[in-house]
Amino acid sequence: MAEDKYNLKNPAVKRILQEVKEMQSNPSDDFMSLPIEENIFEWQFAIRGPRDSEFEGGIYHGRIQLPAEYPFKPPSFMLLTPNGRFETQTKICLSISNHHPEHWQPSWSVRTALVALIAFMPTSPNGALGSLDYKKEERRALAVKSRDTPPKFGTPEHS
Repeated sequence: MAEDKYNLKNPAVKRILQEVKEMQSNPSDDFMSLPIEENIFEWQFAIRGPRDSEFEGGIYHGRIQLPAEYPFKPPSFMLLTPNGRFETQTKICLSISNHHPEHWQPSWSVRTALVALIAFMPTSPNGALGSLDYKKEERRALAVKSRDTPPKFGTPEHS
């Protein structure tokens, strides 16, 4: 995969490959994420809606874009599945995202960021960029519907 295409001495490439191995050797019940084959800086993910929330039972797909300076600069996140909390096809504004680089810590990882994203889902949007504030009933309906809607990774409209 990446060994043939990328400079293994590049700190970002080294770190990303370490994270890929860690994700594969230590899977989570709450999410799954790996880079797309063509570009290790672009990841796809699927997260489960947080337990004991209106998102519970939902499966939400999205993309993560890692910058060339990763892990020293934060990734950006985009959800592809309608969820009632975050706009789809829009970079999400969170303290762990590229909208707030001042909060990002290089010790954080894709895993850390996905755990945080799941934790942010049931919180109040407070007018943040890319946030939505649907009623709980609407979010529950979207959670059910999310299990029937496959993601469209790698299609031109998601590039």
